[in-house]
Amino acid sequence: MCGIAGVFHPDFPKPVDPARLRAMADAQAHRGPDGSGVWTAPGIGLAHRRLAIIDLGGGAQPMLSDDGALVVTFNGEIYNFQEVRAELAAKGAVFRTNSDTEVLLHGWAAWGPAMLDRLNGMFAFALYDDRAKSLFLARDRFGVKPLHYATLSDGSLIFASELKGLLAHPLLRRAPELSAIEDFLAFGYVPDDTCLVAGVKKLPAGHFLLIERGKPIPAPRQWWDLDFSRRTRAKPAAIEEQLLEHMRAAVRLRMIADVPLGAFLSGGVDSSGVVALMAEASRRAVKTCTIGFDLPDHDERSYATRIAERFATEHRTRLVSPDDFALVDTLVAAFDEPFADASALATYRVCELAREQVTVALSGDGADEAFAGYRRYRFHAAEERVRGLLPQALRAPVFGRLGALYPKADWAPRPLRAKTTLLGLAAEAGEAYARAVGVTRPELRAQLWREGARRQLGGYRAEGRYVQAMRNAPADEPLDAAQYADIKHWLPGDILTKIDRTSMAVSLEAREPLLDYRLVEFAATLPASLRLRGGQGKWVMKHALERYLPRDILYRPKMGFVTPVSAWFRGTLADEAALLARSPVLGSWFEPAALERLAQDHRAGRADHGRTLWQLLMLDKSVRRLFG
Repeated sequence: MCGIAGVFHPDFPKPVDPARLRAMADAQAHRGPDGSGVWTAPGIGLAHRRLAIIDLGGGAQPMLSDDGALVVTFNGEIYNFQEVRAELAAKGAVFRTNSDTEVLLHGWAAWGPAMLDRLNGMFAFALYDDRAKSLFLARDRFGVKPLHYATLSDGSLIFASELKGLLAHPLLRRAPELSAIEDFLAFGYVPDDTCLVAGVKKLPAGHFLLIERGKPIPAPRQWWDLDFSRRTRAKPAAIEEQLLEHMRAAVRLRMIADVPLGAFLSGGVDSSGVVALMAEASRRAVKTCTIGFDLPDHDERSYATRIAERFATEHRTRLVSPDDFALVDTLVAAFDEPFADASALATYRVCELAREQVTVALSGDGADEAFAGYRRYRFHAAEERVRGLLPQALRAPVFGRLGALYPKADWAPRPLRAKTTLLGLAAEAGEAYARAVGVTRPELRAQLWREGARRQLGGYRAEGRYVQAMRNAPADEPLDAAQYADIKHWLPGDILTKIDRTSMAVSLEAREPLLDYRLVEFAATLPASLRLRGGQGKWVMKHALERYLPRDILYRPKMGFVTPVSAWFRGTLADEAALLARSPVLGSWFEPAALERLAQDHRAGRADHGRTLWQLLMLDKSVRRLFG
């Protein structure tokens, strides 16, 4: 696991300053504390920071082909590199190292961009081809590993794993992108198809960018997509066996490492299933770790301990205070862009605990998106059944008027929030689902924006990306479309950004076996009734894991850690909330009176604006750090 950076001059081969490359790489030193390298040639420069995982002695980068015509800098892991290596060796390729990096060099020589289809892994890499005078940037199917890029005033293209790598280049202009702030307020993260710094782009998941000298920089090309439109005809028993075999294969591949390896264990279905399969495949005790909280409703240590005892893991736990907001500035520095998923606090702490003993940790991330594990899928499916009974022309005025009149009840459980449900029923599916996954609703955002900023947005609304994704999804059922949109937006923007930045901040490699593309493609072929049945998400996955895990682990209510931000803003952080109205940063975009009213209503208990206040606090701190 590593940090990469580079500079390419697509117009003509101007010299590249190695010192600039080194500064871009060193800004990401936490991603690779074990080594560094810089390589330059006319018009091109690549840099690398290494966290050594495979072939500790022979995997140094940037790596050159034997003839020097190809050079690669690579962040990630190719889990099936041995299989691809064998195929290339049969074609005559001669390997000098045992690293997965070298597979990319020979793979490009043999297949060009088509080699991506053969790779099973998490990756973002840059490969320079001196013969073609081209730079090839590629990102894995789900966007597990990040890649930012921008063009500069001198015509050069720069790229880096993290935004801070680009910011180390003196020619990068720093100005905020207003639409990204609207996106952040809506969802709590800056989506993967935009950036808070204007002019900076993220290479989308499942895309590549091929830039040839002397030609204009093209748009990225999609090389992979997930298709929900095909259904398996296999019987449920056969499906369960196929599912388990996919899971076993995914876990085994991700256990290949030349450094200590372990797993996060929360005691939930996903991490428990991963640990069970790791124990089955391992000759020694699996190292597991859990963090707990002194809040009984959110503390899963007892469940994790049961799983650890069941599979005889080498288990460690640590108690973390729920009032862990002292980490805020650490997270702001780690994420660069504002990130308001407060569970990042807990994720950072469990990564910190894991790194004390291992360099690689397997997680359970991805199963909720692939197998419909979130509660919101159940609500969406129910709302879609109601929408199917009434035409939009009737639903919009009836439910819209009822929703506008109904009092808001943020404090209530979701099924009792009639206002939210009524407004959802009034909208089309994509709009309603976007509201369900959002943080700050459109009506409240409209109250916050200054008139000038609203005019600059020109009618732009963050929900549009979900509407478009669901409308164009290769899917036949409402559940399919919602999962597809989450895999395109929520997964790379929130879940994978969270685990990448928090793990890399402590130089830990996190691997997600439940995001093996073959497993996710298989899940997409399952009938909706096998993913969501009787109000139970991940139904077939849980059923298949009954041979490994106790029923009360499999079917207990989903807990998760909900950071008590609402309580913080009525207590320890109440003064911070009041100061937001006087922030010169926020005041340039938002109405100070609206910000003040938000904080006052929350503190007085008239409304629950805790998550929005947390967003505004993270935005304020991130913007100050990015733009001064």
